[in-house]
Amino acid sequence: MKPFSKETYIQRRSELKKRVGSGLLLFLGNGEAPMNYADNTYHFRQDSSFHYFFGSDYAGLAAVIDIDTDTEVIFGNELTIDDIVWMGYQPSLHEKCELVGISHTMPLSELATCVKTAQSKGQTIHFLPPYRGEHQVWLQELLGINPAEQAAKASLPMIRAIVDMRNHKTAEEIEHIEAAVDVSVDMHLAAYRAARPGVTEAQIAAEVERACLSQDCYKAFPTIATVKGQTLHQHKFMNTLEAGQIFLLDAGAEDPMHYAGDLSSSMPVSDRFTPEQEMIYNLHLKTFKAATDTLAPGVPFRQAHMNAAVCLCEGMKEIGLMKGDPVDAAYSGAYAMFFPCGLGHMMGLDVHDMENLGEQYVGYANGEKKSTQFGFKSLRLARKLEPGFVFTVEPGIYFIPELIDKWRAEHQFTDFICYDKLEAWKGFSGLRNELDYLITEDGARVLGHKQKPMTVEEVYAAKNAL
Repeated sequence: MKPFSKETYIQRRSELKKRVGSGLLLFLGNGEAPMNYADNTYHFRQDSSFHYFFGSDYAGLAAVIDIDTDTEVIFGNELTIDDIVWMGYQPSLHEKCELVGISHTMPLSELATCVKTAQSKGQTIHFLPPYRGEHQVWLQELLGINPAEQAAKASLPMIRAIVDMRNHKTAEEIEHIEAAVDVSVDMHLAAYRAARPGVTEAQIAAEVERACLSQDCYKAFPTIATVKGQTLHQHKFMNTLEAGQIFLLDAGAEDPMHYAGDLSSSMPVSDRFTPEQEMIYNLHLKTFKAATDTLAPGVPFRQAHMNAAVCLCEGMKEIGLMKGDPVDAAYSGAYAMFFPCGLGHMMGLDVHDMENLGEQYVGYANGEKKSTQFGFKSLRLARKLEPGFVFTVEPGIYFIPELIDKWRAEHQFTDFICYDKLEAWKGFSGLRNELDYLITEDGARVLGHKQKPMTVEEVYAAKNAL
């Protein structure tokens, strides 16, 4: 798949200038991040906003857009012969920048002079909240702002402009996201085939990563591959699979342009689910459908989350683990005993798109308050859906022994939760499924050209595929 044309980046920067209006926009690209000494680095990943506007996937760059003089500059250093000996040949800085429609380049050492000149003229310096320590140091050197104060002093006009632009995916972005989703499906199909008694979580994770790397992709986030599904983000691979367990995989690919896919799957380690597991799995699918039936332009994603929560409470009441009115149980927050996370999140160049800019701005409308209540506070996306939004839908059902014990001791939601019956379910673990969606002009559709197993029959077929 071809990279974007320079016209794409020119148009993005032009739109950003119009939205912010005036001042100097400062972008800090990412550098290499050492693991345990300088030359042994983590996999390099460019800052997503830098990549979105400047398209240069190289370490050690910065850029400014001077809105007032309509000037765009990328700062960086040319490779020395020592760099070339160890890293190989790369295009010159000027050649890299020409690919994205920028002709003006300067050495990195000139960035401080550029910023100070803008400050001396009384220009507003717009910058984004830093998420790396070296960026905090860099901003302190450039602007004299204490790292503890930088997030609060980041430019709200710049944040809101970038969020609105990146929240609305273009057709060429959708193409890359769907390619990443297709590779993500292959990663999950590898797990369905590998999950058997006696196999380790690490062995399955290796098969998942092979399916990713073999297609020129990298992991969009650390893989979750576990039989301890009640722990939402279990990144260690410590267990050997046993008959009767549920295996949970949460994994996604990032394509060479850094667009992400994000899928979750739950499957029996044995050939089939136990009757209790199948009952909970099918209830989960009902909650999934309750959510996805809600998706449409103009509908708040919060409503999809609540519809899933009400469906969950209805099912748990039928099983005997909840009581009372399911709608009241959901809206009170009692549902979070079994579903303590949010239904989904925006996705794009980041698997949790723009989380570094603030969930409050990405997933909530201007002026909309985010709850602090357990369960509701984990809802990353709540705002009304708009065409071009790309996001995940990921309800789950979890039996978390520590949460059961805590709420029972505190007499939480005793009008809705049947703690005596719930005691016997502490060893169930948890399960979830996740798909990626696009809001269209008249509805919503699942992204990707390959189908991830969802129904019990599809799960069994995937496990038996050669």
